[in-house]
Amino acid sequence: MKVDMVSQKDVSKEQSMVLQKEMLARLFKKLSTAKETGKKVVYTFVPGNLSELILAFDMLPVYPEINALQSGMRKKSGDFIRDAEKFGHSEDVCTYVKCDIGMMLKGNIGPTGERLPDPDLLLLSYTGCFTFMKWFENLQRLYPGVEVAMLHTPYQEAGEITDDMLQYMVRQLEEDVIPKMEKVSGKKFDREKLSRLMENSRVTEDLITKIFDATKNRPTPIDAYFAGVYYIGPINAGFRGTSEAVAYYETLYGEVQDRIDKKLGPVTPEGEMDEERFRLVVEGPPNWTHFRDFWKLFYDMGAVTVASSYTKVGGVFDWGFRHDPEKPIESLANYCMNCYTNLNLPQRIDLLAKYIVDYHADGFVINSIKSCNSFSAGQLLMMRELEERLGIPVGFIESDLVDPRYFSYSNIKNRLDSFFQMLDQRKSIQQKEPTEA
Repeated sequence: MKVDMVSQKDVSKEQSMVLQKEMLARLFKKLSTAKETGKKVVYTFVPGNLSELILAFDMLPVYPEINALQSGMRKKSGDFIRDAEKFGHSEDVCTYVKCDIGMMLKGNIGPTGERLPDPDLLLLSYTGCFTFMKWFENLQRLYPGVEVAMLHTPYQEAGEITDDMLQYMVRQLEEDVIPKMEKVSGKKFDREKLSRLMENSRVTEDLITKIFDATKNRPTPIDAYFAGVYYIGPINAGFRGTSEAVAYYETLYGEVQDRIDKKLGPVTPEGEMDEERFRLVVEGPPNWTHFRDFWKLFYDMGAVTVASSYTKVGGVFDWGFRHDPEKPIESLANYCMNCYTNLNLPQRIDLLAKYIVDYHADGFVINSIKSCNSFSAGQLLMMRELEERLGIPVGFIESDLVDPRYFSYSNIKNRLDSFFQMLDQRKSIQQKEPTEA
């Protein structure tokens, strides 16, 4: 999930940011000329995305939810959503879906202002979000006759991946997904090429894990939520498995290490954070239509996010999963089952509890998304469990993904002000206790 950080005019342009902008510009240029060059185009999703397999067939990926969040950042999503509702979609439908449908109804103009190509293949890698299936049903109606491949990922109901689940996934890949990709691309599956791409994936996943692990430092050199959505851009936008992704994350890791050495805090849209007052773990996606204002509510109070669930939507690599070049098909299956939206509620709570402890968080905040059931279901239970288990202050705010009608700046600010006041009082008490003892 990626936004164009370089477009935030006051942010210093580090080399990694420039690299990412160039990478995405090249991808969208290739997409805009795909029909002329004969490149085949795959529409797919970020959670459980099969980037390496798409690249192994020399096809180009399009991610509808990334298009939606980009539309939100560019203040276009409101009109797209209203167009989709006029087309018959309910107000309660996921706003990513309505924004995407509205964008396609208006000519499917992408973030660079150029028209995105129609899909040659709809690749539905289902991972924990039922909406994905209904979303692709709608895309199939918009693009009648297009080839459709579905990879059904078993939900980790019992909190573990069994051999039966793995083999079920492998059979789908070998018997349905890969044959359809061969048919659409006109190329035979090259297992060795897939393995080579996975060697790059392993390196990339090692680097991004180290980058997010850097928040254990005080001050943390990065914000793992608001800035984190930029950092996961290349790994989730079709570049995982490429040498470009390796170069990007090597550059980013070097920049993060430099900030650690200089004891610098994270960069915000208005420059470097002066003081790290509160360290937070955040659950749930951000709001994209008011992203900069939303972020400012946090950094104005000296609050920095040291870990977030949303940056794991494309894979929980800090649990140790890495793509395995020796077992490429099994590796794809394992990856799909290791995405955050495919974890059960106890797993999610355990993961967040680990973040709170390991990254020395002062508080836990949930941004509950009105139209996103895959994240919002169970969040109140999650909040109560973490508060009772760890004795940590918790905060709860509500917004939406890309529907500007459901972002209330004043309501969010009031709730956050109360939360930060609670954190401040707690810190004051903790600082007095040793002296009084």
